[in-house]
Amino acid sequence: MSAESQPMDSSPRQIVPEVPGPVRPGTHRVRPSGRRRRPSGEAPPLPHHLQTSGVGWLVALVVLVVLSIGVFDGGLRGPAVAVTVADDAVVRWLAGLDAPGLTGTWQALAFLGSWWVLNLLQLALVVALLALRRFRHLILALIVAQLLTTIPENVVVSGTRRPRPFGVDIQTGWGGWAMPSLPVMDLAAILVVVLYTLVPEGRWRQRGKWVATGVVALVGLARVALGAEAPTDVLVGAALGVAIPLALFRLFAPNEVFPISYRRGRAAHLDVTGARGAAIRRGLEDQLGLAVEEVKPFGLSGSAGSTPLRITVKGDPPSYLFGKLYARSHLRADRWYKLGRELLYGRLEDEKPFNTVRRLVQQEDYALRLCRDAGLPTPRPYGVVELTPEREYLLVSEFFAGATELGEAEIDTQVIDDGLQIIRKLWEAGLAHRDIKPANLLVRDGRMLLIDVAFIELRPTPWRQAVDLANMMLCLALRASPQLVHQRALRQFSVEEITEGFAAARGLALPSQLRRMLRAQGRDVHAEFLRLLPAPPQPIPIQRWTLRRVGLLAAMVLLVVLVFQQGGLSLDNQDAAATPTRVGNLACTDLEPQWLLAQSVPSASLVPCLRSLPVGWMMGTVTVNDGRSVIRLTHDRAGTDVLVLRLTATCDIRGATPVPSDQPQVRRYQRIDRQAPRLETTRFDRFPGGCVTAQAAVPAANQAEITGQLATILHYTSRQALQQALDQRSDGRLRLNPPTPGMRG
Repeated sequence: MSAESQPMDSSPRQIVPEVPGPVRPGTHRVRPSGRRRRPSGEAPPLPHHLQTSGVGWLVALVVLVVLSIGVFDGGLRGPAVAVTVADDAVVRWLAGLDAPGLTGTWQALAFLGSWWVLNLLQLALVVALLALRRFRHLILALIVAQLLTTIPENVVVSGTRRPRPFGVDIQTGWGGWAMPSLPVMDLAAILVVVLYTLVPEGRWRQRGKWVATGVVALVGLARVALGAEAPTDVLVGAALGVAIPLALFRLFAPNEVFPISYRRGRAAHLDVTGARGAAIRRGLEDQLGLAVEEVKPFGLSGSAGSTPLRITVKGDPPSYLFGKLYARSHLRADRWYKLGRELLYGRLEDEKPFNTVRRLVQQEDYALRLCRDAGLPTPRPYGVVELTPEREYLLVSEFFAGATELGEAEIDTQVIDDGLQIIRKLWEAGLAHRDIKPANLLVRDGRMLLIDVAFIELRPTPWRQAVDLANMMLCLALRASPQLVHQRALRQFSVEEITEGFAAARGLALPSQLRRMLRAQGRDVHAEFLRLLPAPPQPIPIQRWTLRRVGLLAAMVLLVVLVFQQGGLSLDNQDAAATPTRVGNLACTDLEPQWLLAQSVPSASLVPCLRSLPVGWMMGTVTVNDGRSVIRLTHDRAGTDVLVLRLTATCDIRGATPVPSDQPQVRRYQRIDRQAPRLETTRFDRFPGGCVTAQAAVPAANQAEITGQLATILHYTSRQALQQALDQRSDGRLRLNPPTPGMRG
């Protein structure tokens, strides 16, 4: 079959670009209306931009964080005092409102930001994204969770160290420093992630935004009214919770590329109406000189790696072109597909993913021209339209009008011979199609045509060439008997080549559409071909184990563990209420941590602090929550958590004996829990309104040294002294204790 007599050339109307030379018989030439080069600095047809609200939230976040650190970085001094006085006035006003059921309403609203609710929402979100197979969105959600752990702790918390509101009775759960409000931040982030991963864009998402805004505002207001946070803390927390996920999803999972939809269809198919549709028309006119009448999706069921389009070109009569719209979503889908193949089978061949959408389109345009040069009945390429640089491109080629997919066509020996000759020409040209399936084989006027050559491979492995042959024979057997296909194949291929093909074509080597159609036949077509062979072929193993594959499998296991860690429930109240404060020094002169510890147990008359640590001792973690604070100390030779101090309102001293105390107001008790191989002792310091439990675990080799140092580490600051320090800092405008009956500073 010569290039001039191929069946694709016998169409009564085909569009050919205006090029010099004679017009081929049977073609209709449309003169382009004029091409236009885009000048430097002019926006492309579909410019990429972050929406205004996303930019606004990012700017607001940066401004709030910078101002917060600038005000509170030096502790409760200067402008920090003025802001705290104003914030605490609002807190006291809201806390002072009195109406039947108001406190219960505030507590019910605050419960929506509790760790129980947040953990349940996180788990439900992870399960939903896994069930819907939205893995890109799931990975972004995990990145959001990590960023919302890292940024607040390392930037905001360490730069502000702001205690809870002063002079109010805190009536809900809390943990750590007040700024930012972690419950408000996490709730806002979860709701934003839900909106951008589960709710379709449009009316429902807009309504969801209003609902989410109301929920976050009410939860923040409730926490302020209950004394847990000040308005500034809630504002910074909400900004963090909204801006970070909003920016990530709009940059890395924009709706125009990764649309959220529950309609049946493939995620690869992009919406070609609205701004994108207008950009396609403009790009076709400016870059290819074509006046377009209509652009509409075409043949979506057979395409998973692009958005196929039928382009109607203005004329009398109108003509048609075929377009394939590629975006970053298709590029990422290709990467995931090849990663999945490598995890399941190892690298069967050269399946290195493309790095850019531009290179993906260049590959298919090159493959189309290569196939035409090899005399294959493939579409003629007409050019590439750039919609968004490096993000979206449209490949334009010939449209096979009147053609029918092989799975629905009536075929005869001529069509069978055409299909087999396509494989022979691919072999002779040193090519492999790699996706021989009914959707890519068309029949028109009794001749076969080949389409979708995007992933054609030059100089493939013999295994891949053999797979192409077997897949073609299986496709033909969907509409003809295996005996007839085998008989015609022997005219162009040897018995050994056919046997090799069916030895290689199994499992993932068969396209998914072909596997589905073979199962729908109700008979084992593959087995029928095997019975026609002189001897059963020895299956060619396709499993390939490499260090890269082992490493990828290990990474996937770690990712699954991370998913369940992020989405798992924290049912243990002790673990759920251990909020780190990143305090590196708990000296008795460091007032901000002392005030925070005093707020954790409002009844305690004394607050623990540390004298200068002896050589070898280091501060571990300090966690502060309502009702308790925990201080952990490590030793360079004795290990971690050698000494753990817990401040609570009460303690259980059963089994302990009284010992002398060197602190006024303190009654001391001690209990030896174990003597070997580690000395484990518990000391209880009881004082009005509180108790400090000191648990020591000392290795036998270090008992003499460390036991003598334990008594010199722990010291106390009285609540009265802390109140006096707060009076001096605020000129008497702030009070440590709430104005209620009981102990006052």
